Amino acid sequence: MASFNKVLLMGNLTRDPELRFTANGSAVAGFGLAINRKYKQGDEWKEDVCFVDITVWGKQAENCAQYLNKGSGAFIEGYLRLNSWETDSGEKRNKLEVVANTVQFLPKGTSNRDMGQGGDGFDDMAPKGDIPF
Repeated sequence: MASFNKVLLMGNLTRDPELRFTANGSAVAGFGLAINRKYKQGDEWKEDVCFVDITVWGKQAENCAQYLNKGSGAFIEGYLRLNSWETDSGEKRNKLEVVANTVQFLPKGTSNRDMGQGGDGFDDMAPKGDIPF
């Protein structure tokens, strides 16, 4: 069976990127991204926020750490990765994150409104009316 794992996200950083280096010298940066979504439920507009952890590697990680900060806008293209680990007490944990292949810095003053009413730039593709879930 074929599979496909690609993620496109646009939002604002929730914290400054944290730059680290692996033992072999590879740069890796991590930051949070908040993605706002506006939708209409009946006659009322609602808004929710999705928080996603982003990891980026190499020169792009260094650029993110240098040029992005909390509140900066970014467009992310990457893939989902599930991290699994065990705590010191033996409890199993999982965390879903996005590994960015590309991070595009958005110009200052760009808001979700600039990308369409729903804030994601894909309003024409969004289902209309109430979503039953």
